[in-house]
Amino acid sequence: MADEFNVYREWLGIREPERPLTHYQLLRVPRFCDDAGRIREHYRKMNAHVRKFATGDYARQSQALLNELAKAMLTLTDAGRKREYDAALGRKDTAEGRRRTIEEILLARKVIDQVQLGKARAYADAVGLEIRDALVQQKMAAPAVVMQAYAEAVGLPYVELADLGIADELVPKVPPALGRSHSCVPVMVDEGQALVAAPHLLAPEVEDELRLRFDMPVRTVLCTAGSINAVVEKCYPRDTAAGGAAGPAPAGAAEGEPSARTAGSAAAAGKAAALGFAAAGLLSGVGFIFARGGLGHMARTDFLLVFLLAVAGGGAAFFAAGRQEPP
Repeated sequence: MADEFNVYREWLGIREPERPLTHYQLLRVPRFCDDAGRIREHYRKMNAHVRKFATGDYARQSQALLNELAKAMLTLTDAGRKREYDAALGRKDTAEGRRRTIEEILLARKVIDQVQLGKARAYADAVGLEIRDALVQQKMAAPAVVMQAYAEAVGLPYVELADLGIADELVPKVPPALGRSHSCVPVMVDEGQALVAAPHLLAPEVEDELRLRFDMPVRTVLCTAGSINAVVEKCYPRDTAAGGAAGPAPAGAAEGEPSARTAGSAAAAGKAAALGFAAAGLLSGVGFIFARGGLGHMARTDFLLVFLLAVAGGGAAFFAAGRQEPP
């Protein structure tokens, strides 16, 4: 940051001369704070404050500080990375304790009660959903609240995509079909790792493919389904994911003319229709025979009429089908 303007002091009110600041100092939470909710809350307040300076003379410093705040929050709300970070700062008790379940977290925060939880479990079992999806679908809790509790339960960061930019350099490396089908978008690179936002845990095979495409390790950060859908639609529109619904016209086919495949299909359809006409003609003849009381009661002209019904129906249709054969 520029010496003439100290953004830590002027915008965040941080007076400590120590540099670089720890993530705890930057987010103004107690050293080794383990309360992910408190860390996110401090981050949100500071993010909103710094965004006020996103335009004007200090736009560059504002964006740099926003990125620094986001990386600090993402580290301290990722259980695995936080243990490593705390150990590097000298924390001794870095062993991971038992994580609370999403149900326990929501109950402790009084987001839901036992009766609501029972109803959500019954609904989840009945329709085959995860409990978090059942809570949202039954409108028992807001999607962001549920996802934050889920993130804490699995030890991963939760992000509001509106607060973060998108890793423009990584977006083109993700096949649009993959981004849409797995609802994931890369949001930033942090310490040599690609952070990929999704409303669920990425499958191992998806992480492996992204790692190969990015040429760096991949970490999942969780977000709501609603927020990721909007970003996916922007980064990977449906037409690009489809790869073009219609392929190029076959060589030699002029615009407006049927391709060989189309003509062949038309010919096949014509032949099928011809068989139908032939069968119909034959059935008509048989019906005529029975109407006359059997073969013994038919005159020579009747035989001739039956023959003409069968041949005219089938022969004319086959002739028409033959005209649709491709050149």
